[in-house]
Amino acid sequence: MDQLSPARRAADDTKPAPQADPVPPPAAAATRETPKWRTRLLMFGLPALLIAGGAGWWLTSGGSVSTDNAYVQMDKVSVAAEVGGRITEVAVRDGQQVAAGQLLFRIDGEPYALSVAQANAAIDAAQVELGNLAASARTSSVDIAAAREDVAFAQVNFERQAALMEKGFTTRAAYDASRHAVAQARERVRQAEAAAAEARTKLATGPASGVNPQVEAARVQRSQAQVNLARTTIRAPSAGRVAQADRLQIGQMMVAGLPAVTLVDTAHPWVEANFKETDLADMRVGQRAEVTFDAYPGLKVRGHVLTIGAGTGSEFSVLPAQNATGNWVKVAQRVPVRIAFDEKPAREMIAGLSAEVRVFTSGGAVKGE
Repeated sequence: MDQLSPARRAADDTKPAPQADPVPPPAAAATRETPKWRTRLLMFGLPALLIAGGAGWWLTSGGSVSTDNAYVQMDKVSVAAEVGGRITEVAVRDGQQVAAGQLLFRIDGEPYALSVAQANAAIDAAQVELGNLAASARTSSVDIAAAREDVAFAQVNFERQAALMEKGFTTRAAYDASRHAVAQARERVRQAEAAAAEARTKLATGPASGVNPQVEAARVQRSQAQVNLARTTIRAPSAGRVAQADRLQIGQMMVAGLPAVTLVDTAHPWVEANFKETDLADMRVGQRAEVTFDAYPGLKVRGHVLTIGAGTGSEFSVLPAQNATGNWVKVAQRVPVRIAFDEKPAREMIAGLSAEVRVFTSGGAVKGE
């Protein structure tokens, strides 16, 4: 038996004794068992939830069709000047709400005012001419009477020369002169009667208006000049919001018939939804619809199908597709469907906003349809 030194034995006594493995408490054991149930829940519960959600979506969406090819539309009126001229006043600005009959802009009316004055002068000239014709008619009546008196005198003189000619107391020259005088007098009567007839014709009134045609023509010219003068003031034909007003600049020359400003009827918006032709099998006018907007997340507006287009979009395009060519590829056509709002939107509508429309084809029409 080895004899250990007292120092060696003291060192061995200070070494820690080996310990047995600790026994986990019951709570820790339960914690290690929990991930197994969580894994099972994820493995079996999540697929079941997805299947149930997909089935519910399929069952509920089977009675509706939707499209995101939809846009807010509004009635737009392009206002153009009916007469040309220089713009002297602009009374509106872009985005301003105007009422029907409100002033939009003015065109220089001085040239048209001069036209009215010229037309008034033409009326005065026609009336003066009418007076001259009346005087000429009276003069023609006097000329007729004088010419007939000359005929009577020439006839008497001719008869006297004829009697003297039979007795041989006059010459053939005197006889022929008296006969020529009778012919000339009768010709003056015919001329006076023709002048009187012409004067009466010029004084005649139109069967429809009862006014002399020259005076009536001058009055029509004045009315046209007054209309053109009134058209230099351009007013709103209907209520709406002003758009593209930057075209109106004081001093700019306005061309007749050229659109100058646009009025947008913001009070009566609707949505034009372009549905695929395969979505129209169960769609009917009056079916309820739901509209959402890209610009206003969370906003939903109730509506209904107002009309279904009479033709596809390609039928009314500027360059319709030529499907008779050899490289034809079949493409699902789009049909415009007009959606009317059943309630006033909570947010302001803007023409051209992108929207998404869902039409419930399984339900009935909205009330009142």
